[in-house]
Amino acid sequence: MPLSHRIALVRGNGSDGWEIYYRTRALIAAGEKVLNLTIGEADTRTDPKILAAMDASARAGNTGYSMGPGNRNLREAVAARVARLTGVPTTWENIVITPGGQSALFSSHMVLLDQGDKALFCDPYYATYPGTIRSVGAEPVAIPTSPEHSFEPQASDIDARAHNARTLLINTPNNPTGVVYSATTLQGIAEVVRARDLWLISDEVYDCHIWQGQHVSPRALPGMAERTVVIGSMSKSHAMTGSRLGWAVAPVPVAEAITLLATNTTYGVSAFVQDAALFALEQGEGFEAAIAAPFRRRRLIAQRLLAGQNRVRLVPSGGAMFLMLDIRATGMSGDGFANALLDAERIAVMPGESFGAAAAGHIRVAMTIADAAFEAALARLLGFAAGVARG
Repeated sequence: MPLSHRIALVRGNGSDGWEIYYRTRALIAAGEKVLNLTIGEADTRTDPKILAAMDASARAGNTGYSMGPGNRNLREAVAARVARLTGVPTTWENIVITPGGQSALFSSHMVLLDQGDKALFCDPYYATYPGTIRSVGAEPVAIPTSPEHSFEPQASDIDARAHNARTLLINTPNNPTGVVYSATTLQGIAEVVRARDLWLISDEVYDCHIWQGQHVSPRALPGMAERTVVIGSMSKSHAMTGSRLGWAVAPVPVAEAITLLATNTTYGVSAFVQDAALFALEQGEGFEAAIAAPFRRRRLIAQRLLAGQNRVRLVPSGGAMFLMLDIRATGMSGDGFANALLDAERIAVMPGESFGAAAAGHIRVAMTIADAAFEAALARLLGFAAGVARG
């Protein structure tokens, strides 16, 4: 029996971009020692205090059905964090708790788009973006960015593709590039969104990972709160990837629509996980800073090593747990470089092409292994690049 036409469309006409990651997992499973810099998951595990709070909640009996939009006390805590970080008045009614940021991303597109609608997103992009858009029956339309503009989207490029579009998806701090969008870039985005009457979906899961500059949520710009949905997650801020708890921040009618969708799909997030997330949020800004600290250190390590050579260039890195490296001087594509590096050095990085055509000739490096191992891996990567360039 055939599968649905809908599911066949999710991947599109190409691969899912994760071939290097699959190769890496296979090598590790076969007993090979590989320095894995492919995936955006902190090497710090969930704090034992958070796990203890989760365990205590479950043992207290909080193992039944939970409310679709999330428990009010957690929604109030998320709203308070959002208001503190962005300066935008936010109430619990604007918050819907979801099973991870990806669920919030899917749900937002689901309630804002109809079959066949155009949905804009920026290239390079997090790997699930076009598939998420296709999953809801919409047409993904990529907005190209360029290394010359540090991969920040230009308002004119968005406007040129915005005719008959319904949504625009952005991500700052950005995965895969590590770029934090400037105030000028965000203002340009907001102007196009208002002029073209678009919904803006702003993926801000790395809002706590800022190494240089300042993260500004576009929801804080004039006239944007009523047309913006923000995606958040405990995965990056509190190293709770496996707990699968995220949220959408939205105008009340959108939040209610996402809740209706949750009632017919996920039926909410486990109450004991919500209690653990509430406990984690109550630990305050210092806790989040401690989770982010290793990536700040490793960025400085990378800047020092990269300053000593001229074969590989660092794309301006202002946030997130990734570095985007320009390896075009080696004469290789990102795909070619990443595969050759894995073969020769057993160091795994993601090709820029995995994240869209705009990142061709680049590689993404996840800063997700211990400092000494990260420094050694990056030094070997640079030595490999120098050898390739000489050859």
